Amino acid sequence: MRDESVAGPTMAGGVRAANAARPEARAIGRLRRARRSEALLFLLFIGPNLLLFGVFTYWPMIYNAYLSTVRWDLIAPIKTPVGLDNYRYLLDNATFHTVMKNTFVFTLGAVGGSLLLGLLVALLLNQPLRGRDGARTALFAPTMLSGAAISIVWVYMFDPRFGLLAEFLSWFSLRSPNWLRDPQWAMAAIIIVYIWKNVGYTVVIFLGGLQAIPKDLYEAARVDGAGPVRRFWNITLPQLSPITFFLMVTSLINSFQAFDIIKVMTDGGPVDSTNTLIFYVYEQGFVAFNAGRAAAASLILFVLMFGVTIAQLRWGERRVHYA
Repeated sequence: MRDESVAGPTMAGGVRAANAARPEARAIGRLRRARRSEALLFLLFIGPNLLLFGVFTYWPMIYNAYLSTVRWDLIAPIKTPVGLDNYRYLLDNATFHTVMKNTFVFTLGAVGGSLLLGLLVALLLNQPLRGRDGARTALFAPTMLSGAAISIVWVYMFDPRFGLLAEFLSWFSLRSPNWLRDPQWAMAAIIIVYIWKNVGYTVVIFLGGLQAIPKDLYEAARVDGAGPVRRFWNITLPQLSPITFFLMVTSLINSFQAFDIIKVMTDGGPVDSTNTLIFYVYEQGFVAFNAGRAAAASLILFVLMFGVTIAQLRWGERRVHYA
């Protein structure tokens, strides 16, 4: 016979435990429902963006990788698979070697020139000078203009007989080179126009960084006897390192994509002396109608840009100083 004195307290304890567990279970259920609601809301917000990225970014990249393995003229309904032949052609082609060299020279000159000249002008405009606000506006204005329109103006300025530069050089009894028809000068002309168009943006960004440097640092350096050069190397440059890093990354990416100035001014010539990688992609795809080689070249451009960006990020982790 069961002992009622033992069974009674045991059953009562079980009922109390069950009653205590019910609110906890309900709280867990509410938490799970809240998480599911948040996840659904997150998907509703991010879904359209993911769809747009997938349709207009990721899918074109995947399709471009596929096109780089076929031979197609953009018209024929059949695409002929060729494997890696398009890449082999590019790597063995002398013109493509020239294109890669031109890309390196243009990027080095355009990015280096923009950063160096932009920093110098920003240092000048950071001084208490009369009319500096107007100078800032005038410097930034070309950034807002169309590259094609600017190029047309500079074509006339580079004219070796009647251009503005020819007139200026004649004051010093110097003869103007044939800027856009001489392979030795054409790339220099392109770099000059690119720097003139983009240096205003660099100046404005550098100027913002200069004005954000605490004045106490310069005052302490003066008390320690540091001269202007030492203050520049030990204070200004380290404090500007985040700005310099940002401009370096964005300028490199933009220089790889420079097309309109080259198209209008030289059309890649003379003798491929201004033919860069992005312009070569255009030529192969929409002039020669060779979609496979254009896709292969554009994939090489993507890998090059991606590699340069990763290298810059690695460099920035060690050299960039954030306040």
